[in-house]
Amino acid sequence: MAKTDRPDTYDIAIVGGGPSGRIAALSLAQAGFSCVLFAPPLQRQDGRTTALWQQSIDLLRDVGIWTDIESNAVSLKKMRMIDGTKRLLRAPEVTFDSAELGMEEFGFNILNSDLNTVLEKKCADQADLTVISEPVQSAVFGANHATLTTRSGLELAARLGVAADGRNSVLREFAGIDVKRWSYPQVAVVLNLEHRLPHQHVSTEFHTATGPFTLVPLPGRLSALVCVETAEGAAALLKLAPNELELELERRAHSVLGAFKLASDPQSFPLSGLNANKLVSERLVLLGETAHVFPPIGAQGLNLSLRDILDLRSVLTGAQVRQSDIGSMAVLSGYEAKRMGDIRTRTNAVDLLNRSLLTSFLPVQAARSVGMYLAGRVGPLRRMLMREGMTPGSAFRLGR
Repeated sequence: MAKTDRPDTYDIAIVGGGPSGRIAALSLAQAGFSCVLFAPPLQRQDGRTTALWQQSIDLLRDVGIWTDIESNAVSLKKMRMIDGTKRLLRAPEVTFDSAELGMEEFGFNILNSDLNTVLEKKCADQADLTVISEPVQSAVFGANHATLTTRSGLELAARLGVAADGRNSVLREFAGIDVKRWSYPQVAVVLNLEHRLPHQHVSTEFHTATGPFTLVPLPGRLSALVCVETAEGAAALLKLAPNELELELERRAHSVLGAFKLASDPQSFPLSGLNANKLVSERLVLLGETAHVFPPIGAQGLNLSLRDILDLRSVLTGAQVRQSDIGSMAVLSGYEAKRMGDIRTRTNAVDLLNRSLLTSFLPVQAARSVGMYLAGRVGPLRRMLMREGMTPGSAFRLGR
């Protein structure tokens, strides 16, 4: 299909210009579906990074963008967790090493701006993918197709709508899908740092009384920092002069990477959570942060979203082979069945770990300490946790 040609009805309309929406559009267009992507121009000032596990890297390779990103990505070979709570019951340090699983690395850390730039170009060049650079303002979901209307009045129809337009999704709202929302008394301060000592491809996460303080490798002697604080604590950090902030962050990092120098301006994000009550409705599926949101712990967010895409593609290509209606509830219910368990398990695990850091209740502190002790001392358990963290269900399938 030429870029200037538009069918009367597309197979799939994807709404969302972030990584989830663009990767979904590429993956589904390459699977043989005629697709339209509604994606407003990117916000290029995003200095955050994303750690992607091997299954996610395989998807990026599959859609043809990994070779354009790899040179700027940094491998993550070890993940070190340190209890920095200073409480009576403290957990021992635990290091997860990819070599224990016979792997070169767990995955790679990528600058969001690099990923977004490559995705935008790839989507513009992709056959069977029409890109509309404006947001959807309204949507109607009928028996045979979804009709989407943009702010300028452009109206397009598709057999299936894919909502990847974030936690305040327009498509989800017009479909009448309810969500459960919750908030945490925490704010994430995010920035990139230059440091004196090499990171050795080790991601270090300090568990503090206000939340994780995580350093993730970037190219050279750079690391990305996510510092979770109270609202008051985050505000105090952001008020510091650059040299004062550098010294304070080095203190909190116990100088494990030596002296710090700011490599980007700090950004802050209040922490919250969201779960959609269902993942499908008539002519619509939800994926990414439209369906699930939780704190930045354990690099689960975008990896979970990319598993949404993998399962959606699997369900839809299977329906295509069977010549089924890809937008029918009979097909879409298969996607919900595949995804709901993974989403609920990840959300609950991250929520539990985060709240365990905030509580002063001794039995909860003891349980967290025992869990980390066992992970550090019991090899089979540690390896099971590593596999399960990257690929849900794999540890149990392997049986070791």
